[in-house]
Amino acid sequence: MLPSAAPAGAPPLVSVLMPVRDAAATLAACVASIRRQRGPSWECVAVDDGSRDGSAAYLAQIAADDPRFRVLSQPPSGIVAALERGLRECRGRYVARMDADDIMLARRLQRQVEALVADPTLAGVGCHVRIFPRTRASNEPALGRREYEGWLNSLRSAEDVARDAFVECPLAHPTFMLERSVLERHRYRDAGWPEDYDLVLRLLGAGLRLGVVPERLLCWRDGASRLSRTSPTYTIERFVRCKAHFLAQGLLGCSPDYILWGYGKTGQKLARALAALGKRPRAIIELHPGRIGQCILGARVSSPSMLPELLRQARLPIVVSVARPGPRGEVRAALAALELVEGRDYVCAA
Repeated sequence: MLPSAAPAGAPPLVSVLMPVRDAAATLAACVASIRRQRGPSWECVAVDDGSRDGSAAYLAQIAADDPRFRVLSQPPSGIVAALERGLRECRGRYVARMDADDIMLARRLQRQVEALVADPTLAGVGCHVRIFPRTRASNEPALGRREYEGWLNSLRSAEDVARDAFVECPLAHPTFMLERSVLERHRYRDAGWPEDYDLVLRLLGAGLRLGVVPERLLCWRDGASRLSRTSPTYTIERFVRCKAHFLAQGLLGCSPDYILWGYGKTGQKLARALAALGKRPRAIIELHPGRIGQCILGARVSSPSMLPELLRQARLPIVVSVARPGPRGEVRAALAALELVEGRDYVCAA
């Protein structure tokens, strides 16, 4: 049984960390969803990052009525600075992220705490989401949020998160719940690419396990004005740079050469980003008949049937850059038939 209120003077079990910037239109629904939380004791640390639309005044009113809410204010400094400022004030054993335009279901905090208590090897968990509204934004790419939602909600375990970490960010940022001690050690940073993906890959790279509560516990608001659509930090190119950075440190850390499976748009971007870090493909595996036999980036393009011979010549790590789940599963099956182990011999990095 999780205590719904902390004893007098004791810290709450969960600190909800919420940066806020000009969110007056959505704050009421968001705050109401936090107040509806059942189960563990909680506080909400809201950091107003230079709002100009009345968000700060609304939060001050909420805090005056409900001592579980604490409001910090700072000049506009960006989401990383706001998260770091708020983290310094969090008192709970667990830190749950929340965005000011999203809505959490009433059992979110309880179900995530239960998952962390049940498996002490987990440093944190996310959960499944429902994106709303359901209409596609005008500036949404062809492989948009609805497809990402489906993929995200297909992940159900720490093993799934680790396996697919280089496909996309495997946990939605506003669903994070992490041990505060873990977050204080690894912290947020501004590396020029998405801060949430950077944090996930650093945690996994440090050997920590991140799980998933396989329930839709967060309604994730989408729209043309969302930061992930308007800031250059969250472009596809920045995500690819992030992947390349961690691949170069991890799987490719001991080898300047690798085998690239897939040279579509995704593979092209990733190969260029890796080349900038001194990592170049020695061979490219492709199904496209027009590419087989060509020389691209100094590497000969071969069909999958040639992979066993290539591996006999040199046991190089393999980066699979295949965007769609179906074909990616076929590649995984082919590599498993060669007794290659995912995470050790190859990674999927769509």
